[in-house]
Amino acid sequence: MALSKLSGDEQGIILVQLRNTLEPRLVMYFSSASKELRALLTPAVRQQLRTDYEEATALCINLHIQSCKELREATKLDLILSGFFAANLATLATLGTVLPALEELRLGAPSSSFGPDGVQRLAEGLVAGALPAVTFFLVNDMDVYDAGASALAAALDRGALPRLKALGLCSAGIGDAGLVALAPALRRRPALEWLYLARNRFGDEGLAALVAPPPPAAGTPPRPAGGLKKLKMLDISMCSSDFSKSMSISDAGCASLVVALDSGALPALEMLNLAFSGDPNHVSDAGRDVLAALARSRARA
Repeated sequence: MALSKLSGDEQGIILVQLRNTLEPRLVMYFSSASKELRALLTPAVRQQLRTDYEEATALCINLHIQSCKELREATKLDLILSGFFAANLATLATLGTVLPALEELRLGAPSSSFGPDGVQRLAEGLVAGALPAVTFFLVNDMDVYDAGASALAAALDRGALPRLKALGLCSAGIGDAGLVALAPALRRRPALEWLYLARNRFGDEGLAALVAPPPPAAGTPPRPAGGLKKLKMLDISMCSSDFSKSMSISDAGCASLVVALDSGALPALEMLNLAFSGDPNHVSDAGRDVLAALARSRARA
């Protein structure tokens, strides 16, 4: 069908689909052959394309990547660098829909580089379908905090990272409130297989929300469907809402794990890291209960 037969809204949708920050020439080529698209490509739109491309080029320089083409074709980005800032993460988020090959994304840097809202700005900029091929997303030693965890939950629920299998948020400052906000979004990702949450600030409340949330109260929405049915590995080592305690998770948190394991809520779980912040060779009675429940779960499988 000729473009001239389409409505203005339909032509606008085609223009949006053709706009690619990493390959701006594509929309220019098509518009040169179509007066309808050419009319939509106003000077303001052209200027925005130029600005976006310049920002993407600057991002490539910071990543030590030779060109936007190389970034577009990258399968792994390892941003464990200094000199990389929150604004760069916001730019990366805008490119989420034009990185079809990216499978692994790793973030980690001194807090002074990314700032306290770097991950939050990244998550807030991820639209539905962003980072479509990413299966492994790791954030290590960065200030995510509860606000960042909540923003990531919202991004996941928008449909970002649709193929995510492994998520790491380690040494990220996430407390109970952050994990309570994030847990429903994770439980709506039944393909999730590995979850690394070591060295965070959450305790029993956050853990319970993740593995064994209570039944919803009367008149409230049902719990998220799905659950962590394919989760193979869970690392919650050295996490505590009270760092004065020697144990990562208290007896109450261990009890939540026992309930989850015995009820079949984590049927695929094979590896569980519940290490203590103190002596890693010491296991409490509650810890032994968890290990026994894991053994029972694996025996049933």
